[in-house]
Amino acid sequence: MRIRVLGPLSAEVNGGSIVPTAGKPRQVLSLLALYPGRVMPVPTLMEEIWGTQPPQSALTTLQTYILQLRRRLGTAMGPDAPGGAKEVLATRHGGYLLQITEDSVDVHDYERLVREGQAAFETGDSQVSADRLRAALDLWRGPALVDVRVGPILDIEVMRLQESRLVTVERRIDADLRLGRHSELLAELADLTARHPQHEGLHSQIMVALYRAGRQAGALDVYRRLRARLIEDLGVEPSPQLQRLHQAMLAVDPALDGTAGARRGSTFDLYAV
Repeated sequence: MRIRVLGPLSAEVNGGSIVPTAGKPRQVLSLLALYPGRVMPVPTLMEEIWGTQPPQSALTTLQTYILQLRRRLGTAMGPDAPGGAKEVLATRHGGYLLQITEDSVDVHDYERLVREGQAAFETGDSQVSADRLRAALDLWRGPALVDVRVGPILDIEVMRLQESRLVTVERRIDADLRLGRHSELLAELADLTARHPQHEGLHSQIMVALYRAGRQAGALDVYRRLRARLIEDLGVEPSPQLQRLHQAMLAVDPALDGTAGARRGSTFDLYAV
């Protein structure tokens, strides 16, 4: 079995899809897939589907959704498959679980690659870090579970994954900046800062990339526009470390040079206390 949640929901067995067309069974499959090998309690599944006010028939209806998933699974597995659908989508005391390995689900491949990239980043191996983080991001095919109607449980999971994706992008850019790829990053960072107009980390990265590309005025203009936006929208000044980055650019601080700067910290933390 291979399941993908980093984009449209996809679940295949022997090349055949087992993804149901109806919305609520898709929610059940999605939630089980995020936690392979772990029991998903019935109350959690019911909350995902119906919120805090499930109908009286909720348990029976949930059992029907499980049966529908098992039928699709059994059809894809074929009559000669060892075990059976009931062993793959198993009933346990108080809940259900998918008895598959974590590497059957793309999100766990993603999280493994992120851990490897982060570990390489912290030891100063920028090339390995950039490669692992880029491989992790390449697993995404769009917003997580973009074609699944999410309830309160999946909504939290989707927000967590989307935030993780942005953090991973930011860290991969940090690794690329260490490798001297500032000019190649400018177009990507321009798009990211437009999409996240109050994100100080991304703005610090485009400031450093512009500065190292010989565009000091452009870097200072990014700071000016971000500061104006933060004051107008939130009534706050940029963080102290971003202010120190700005002052360092005005002073042409040698630490901003890609070869002289910190090799292990993030771009945003160049001037952290």
